[in-house]
Amino acid sequence: MALLTERDRMYKTPEDICAHVGDEYEKFDGAIVPPLFQNSLFVQPTEANGVAAANHNYSRVSNPTLDIAERKIAALEGGDGALCFSTGMAAIGAALIHFAKSGGHYIIVESVYGGATAVANYLKTKFGLEYTLVDGRDLDEIRNAIQPNTSLIYVESPSSCIFRMQDIAEIAKMAKERGITTMMDNTYSTPILQQPLKHGIDVVVHSVTKYMGGHSDLMGGVIVSNADIINAIRGTERSLLCGTMDPHQAWLLTRGLRTLPVRLKQHAANAAKVVEFLENHPMVEKVFYPGSKTYEQPELFEKYMSGTNGLLSFLPKGTKEDSRTFVGRLHFFQNGVSWGGFESLALHLGFGEPLENLVRLHIGLENPDTLIADLDQALNRIGK
Repeated sequence: MALLTERDRMYKTPEDICAHVGDEYEKFDGAIVPPLFQNSLFVQPTEANGVAAANHNYSRVSNPTLDIAERKIAALEGGDGALCFSTGMAAIGAALIHFAKSGGHYIIVESVYGGATAVANYLKTKFGLEYTLVDGRDLDEIRNAIQPNTSLIYVESPSSCIFRMQDIAEIAKMAKERGITTMMDNTYSTPILQQPLKHGIDVVVHSVTKYMGGHSDLMGGVIVSNADIINAIRGTERSLLCGTMDPHQAWLLTRGLRTLPVRLKQHAANAAKVVEFLENHPMVEKVFYPGSKTYEQPELFEKYMSGTNGLLSFLPKGTKEDSRTFVGRLHFFQNGVSWGGFESLALHLGFGEPLENLVRLHIGLENPDTLIADLDQALNRIGK
């Protein structure tokens, strides 16, 4: 199924895991690329049909093509197993629902992806589950938010759009002492740059639509955890709520995973040049990018992350309307809401004061000098 095998555990480095975990060539006549099992049904052995013992019966529950992607991701994160979902929101929603208890309470970092907060609000409205939003940077604030009925602490580090980090090892320790489950969105870093499970986090979720897929041609999500949690969610929230990833998505995801380490290196190299340019441009107020020379939490970056990627935000000078106009004047950056693919993207986010000018950039795989020239011409026209 989706749990790691002893053979899988032989591979230790991200590059080797992405290349080989789950690829049992002897099963598929030596094919270096495993076939796509575009099946709804797997028939079971009977006395008459001569079918070998089956590991699968219905693709709503499990599928061999999903298994390969799930085993690669579990190995990268250091978990026992993984479950792939049709979208990142499906994975987040399934996990939040799984840990919900009648009369329960969640603690959620306020700068997590907005869809997660929307799920929590849905659970509150429909079922009375309460939640408390916290900044996440102050451990005492989190500690003081814990209630007798708190069952989950949900973090995202670095968090969406402004890339705040939390001290996840200390949060995990605090939670374990009180029997509280911890869950973290690790989409930004991917398991190449950060492994929350190794720091005590219980459950990790990702939108694999982003860097893991890497080609802007699939949607998906994943949950990674220990065997007990993975087996429990597979048989309940994933199969009952019908959010299982389809086999073709999983096949594309495996293709993306094979090049994930090398793609991230190039995204990071390109972004480093762009960030240096932005930090020195007279029309830029502030840059938000983990690991940069102006990043406000260098100690947490050094503690938890092994590198950077291509996603950043910054505050141009001028008005909110100037930021919108700036994005519209870019030629090589497309205006789009996602990120993690080969292409460079720009989006005016505008969170209200003091972040109403906020622009998010995804630095793709184009020539970075081309991207810098494009940003420069648009920045120099602000207010004109």
